[in-house]
Amino acid sequence: MNNTVPKNADVKTVVVTCLVFLLPFLTLITSAGLGLCNLGFLLAAIWCHKQGVPAFRRHLSDIRGVLTAFAASFLFAGIAVLVHEDLYMRNWEKPSRMLLAASILVAVLACRPSRKALWWGLIGGTFGGACLVGYQRWVLGIDRPGGMMNAITFGDIVLCMGLMCLAGVLDFRGRQRIWPALGVVFGLVGTLATGTRGGWIAIVFAALLFLKYGHYLRGKFAKGAAALVAVLMVSAYFVPQTGVAERLGQGVDDVETYFTGGSAFTNVGVRLELWKGATMLIARHPWLPNGPDEVRAELSELVSAGTLQPFVLEAEHFHNDALQVLVYGGVFGLVFWFGTLLMPFLFFLRILNQHESARPGLTASALAGMLLVLGYFSFGLTEVIFWSVRGAMFYALMLFIVIGLCLNAKDET
Repeated sequence: MNNTVPKNADVKTVVVTCLVFLLPFLTLITSAGLGLCNLGFLLAAIWCHKQGVPAFRRHLSDIRGVLTAFAASFLFAGIAVLVHEDLYMRNWEKPSRMLLAASILVAVLACRPSRKALWWGLIGGTFGGACLVGYQRWVLGIDRPGGMMNAITFGDIVLCMGLMCLAGVLDFRGRQRIWPALGVVFGLVGTLATGTRGGWIAIVFAALLFLKYGHYLRGKFAKGAAALVAVLMVSAYFVPQTGVAERLGQGVDDVETYFTGGSAFTNVGVRLELWKGATMLIARHPWLPNGPDEVRAELSELVSAGTLQPFVLEAEHFHNDALQVLVYGGVFGLVFWFGTLLMPFLFFLRILNQHESARPGLTASALAGMLLVLGYFSFGLTEVIFWSVRGAMFYALMLFIVIGLCLNAKDET
C-alpha cells in the first residue's frame, strides 16, 4: 500500500485520505461505516474550507451540470413534500443528503488525497464483502446472503466496486496490478454469492464501455484483467455451487410461466406484475407527483377489479427505478432523477474524449466514474437501488469522490 498517503502530508490530507479509503472499505462489512464517513467528509469540508472553496470555484464550470442536477432533484422533492400531505419529510432526506455529499469536493480539492486510497479501499471492500457473504452462503448455508443489508443491494454494490477496480488496474504499475485485478475477482464472487441476477446487466454495460475505450487499456495485463471478467462469469455458469445456471434457468421458467397464464407469484413474475401495475398508474397521471396514499388506493382499485394480483399491495416498491420515479414523481420527477445519472456520465465522458493522451490516473478515475454511473443505471432496471439510504448515499459519496479525484488529476496534466 505504498504511496497511499502522500509524502509530507499534513494532518488534513491524512484525514481526508483515510476517509477516501474507509468509505468503500467499510460500506459492506459494517452497518454504520458509510454514515460515519459521510459525517467525516462533511466535517473535513468545513475544516478545509479556506483552501477548498477557492479550488471549488475554480472548477465550477466543469461541475456545474452535475451540481445543477442534484440541486434540481432536491428542490423537486421538497416541492412534492409540500404539495402532498401524505408525504413525510423523510422523503426529502435522500435528495438532501445526496446534494450535501457535494461538500466532499471541497475536502478532496483542498487536500488532494492519493487516488491509491480509493483503489485500496475498493480492493479491501470487495475482499471483505466477498468473505462475508461467501461465509454466509457456503458455510452457514444461507440461500440469499446480504451481510447486514438486503441481498440484492449488497450484490449490486459489491459488483459495482469490483468493476471500479477494473478501471483501477490502469493506475497501478508492474506486479502491483494484481491487486485491483483481485478486486475484480472479489466483486464477482461477492455478487455471485448473493444470488443477485439483475446486477449482471452491469457487466454487459462494462464490456461495451471497454470495447469503446479499450485503447486506454495499455498493456497486456490491463487487457487481461478486462477479459478476466468475462471468463469468470462464463465459468461460474458451469460450477453448480455458484447457483448461476440454476438462477438463470429459474428466471426463464418464471417468464414463461407468467406469460402462459401460470402463477405470477415467482421472483420474476412479481416484478412483471408490478411493472404492469406501474404502467397503468403512470397512464392515469403521467406528469405530476403523487402521494403514497393515492398510489396505494389506485393499486387496490386495480386489484379489486381483478386486473392485478393481490400481492402487489405487499411490495414496498416497483422493482424498477424509472417506473418508481414515474409513479411517484411523474415525468418531471423522472427528468430530475435521470439528471443525477446523465450529468455525471457526461462529465466523465468529456474527460475521456478530451484527454486521449492523459496520464493513467485521469483516465482510470474517469472510467471508474462511468462504471459507477452505468452500474447504478443497470441495477435500476430490475431493482430500486436508490430505495435504501445506503444504496443512494454510496452512489452520491463515491461519485463526488471520483469527480474530485478527476479534477485533481486534470490539474496535474
